[in-house]
Amino acid sequence: MFKIRSLVTALALASSVSVASAWETLPTEAPAPADNATTAAKVELGQMLYHDPRLSSTGTVSCSSCHNTMLGGEDNRPNSMGVNGQTGGRSAPTVWNAAFNTVQFWDGRAPSLEAQAAGPVTNPIEMGMKSWDDVVARLQTIEGYQQAFEQAFGKDTISKENATKAIAAYERTLITPNSPYDKYVGGDKSALSAQQVRGMEKVAELGCTHCHSGPAFNGPGMFQKFPMIPNGYWEAQHHFSKDKGLAEVSKNPADEHLFKVPTLRNIALTAPYFHNGSVNSLDKAVTLMAKLQLGKDLSKEEVADIVAFLNGLTGEFPKQKMPVLPGTPGSTFN
Repeated sequence: MFKIRSLVTALALASSVSVASAWETLPTEAPAPADNATTAAKVELGQMLYHDPRLSSTGTVSCSSCHNTMLGGEDNRPNSMGVNGQTGGRSAPTVWNAAFNTVQFWDGRAPSLEAQAAGPVTNPIEMGMKSWDDVVARLQTIEGYQQAFEQAFGKDTISKENATKAIAAYERTLITPNSPYDKYVGGDKSALSAQQVRGMEKVAELGCTHCHSGPAFNGPGMFQKFPMIPNGYWEAQHHFSKDKGLAEVSKNPADEHLFKVPTLRNIALTAPYFHNGSVNSLDKAVTLMAKLQLGKDLSKEEVADIVAFLNGLTGEFPKQKMPVLPGTPGSTFN
């Protein structure tokens, strides 16, 4: 299902990553699958669906509730809050640049943005709808959605498949290029400060780019064990190993504590950190990653340099006009 074994083997064999291959700028467009070409009508529909809380059972939670496109693409909570105030056990990943992941969710259980978009809607803790049939029935009663689906897909096309395709098409526009790092790699050597350049060099020297490689600094979509090096002191504080990662889905003990490598893009905006959101500050996250993944104790100066570099990965956010959602005058679903 996941082809995890080959992914992890490839990662383990990657004993070095050259600086030349590591420092790549972010593309300004994301590739779309053959069966879901990006069109303006799909993107417009997808943006409406993404921001519409009526896709939840209580009419209070939308995709944007946990993946805020007005800031870091997530919700800055340790654990995201769904319907009726329920919280899950994981921190919401950022939606920014998610189009460059080869798998979605912390455990990589969704192979595409389309598959990812389908999951939260019927998750009882997240958006709480009993079934996608109920979602489709609700959308079919809203005249504005009838028109929007017709423009994007044709007449009488409201369906789970097309709804998730539209959301995915919108998400593929959520790209943040032209960060100071991108400008530096593109030739503007004044785009990063001396401290940020030191941090960039330290990231390569330590081997952080073995996992956080590629233009999105995410592998892309590779899996890695976390934590690699057991540490009782930090485990007692943060309970990193409580979550079995991929094994929660695969039920294979060999997959325990395997997680998708997250992007470092815009990481300065996405605190708290790690899969369970248990670390509040970026400098502590850097310190812990060095210790638990690489067995390194960093000085305060080295941590500060790396944090400065990571701040240089904050890109330019696309200007968006918030959608006007189709109305249901005089009625409610709740």
